[in-house]
Amino acid sequence: MTATILFESRPVTVSEFRCAAVPGERPYAEHYAGYSLSYVRKGSFGCHHRGRFFELVTGSLLVGHPGDEFICTHDHVCGDECLSFFFDDAVIDDIGGNRQAWQAGAMPPLPELMVLGELAQAVAAREQTLGLDEVGHLIASRFVATVAGLQERPAKPSLRDRRRAVESALWIDDNAHEDIDLAAAARTAGVSPFHFLRLFAATIGVTPHQYLIRARLRRAARRLSEEDTSVTDIAYDIGFADLSNFTRTFTRAAGVSPLKFRRASRGERKILQERLSRH
Repeated sequence: MTATILFESRPVTVSEFRCAAVPGERPYAEHYAGYSLSYVRKGSFGCHHRGRFFELVTGSLLVGHPGDEFICTHDHVCGDECLSFFFDDAVIDDIGGNRQAWQAGAMPPLPELMVLGELAQAVAAREQTLGLDEVGHLIASRFVATVAGLQERPAKPSLRDRRRAVESALWIDDNAHEDIDLAAAARTAGVSPFHFLRLFAATIGVTPHQYLIRARLRRAARRLSEEDTSVTDIAYDIGFADLSNFTRTFTRAAGVSPLKFRRASRGERKILQERLSRH
């Protein structure tokens, strides 16, 4: 594991983590030093936390609570990369909400969190006016507002089913620009569509179609932050067949239109801050 501090202050510190662990490598127990959110920007890994087990894929969030023990595993793929935000108690107090939300362990790929994860990634890759500390406050506040509405996950799938689901999620992510239906995704796992739908949702926390749409939104957020390509071209490139559908879907996830999100990623702080203040 290699760690690089990208931004450091008393309220918020942001680090980049790159793990090269391979399947079969012996895991070990660790403890969270404080409150944290780690955005999985590449790869996959598992996490044991408070008697529950989570499979995290690209777009997921690992949630840290001070003093909690956790164990990360790598049963399926080699390596992962995370962009991690660490918060002091004052930030948590300012955000408000029930602190038990920070005991969630992990969050599945949710569009309202992924777009901010990709915004943070764009800021980390390019030194822009919108600072990483600001994005950290935004993603922490959005996390607290989101976590209360989630339902508990279904019963635990087997190791074999978890492996199938993770490998399928990686395949969907790689091919998100294509037309992918449930039957095609199920074929990659070698199971029936009905069984695949159940094991995927139980492992990843969202359905295959939801993950496909969110993979497209994540790509859109990254390209809007990094490129000057037109919104129309981005929408069609990432797999949306209709521009208006893309605009509605992205706006519902980000809280702002694709054009406003692009402006926010280039330094117009108030766009996302004002949107967040209304909730």
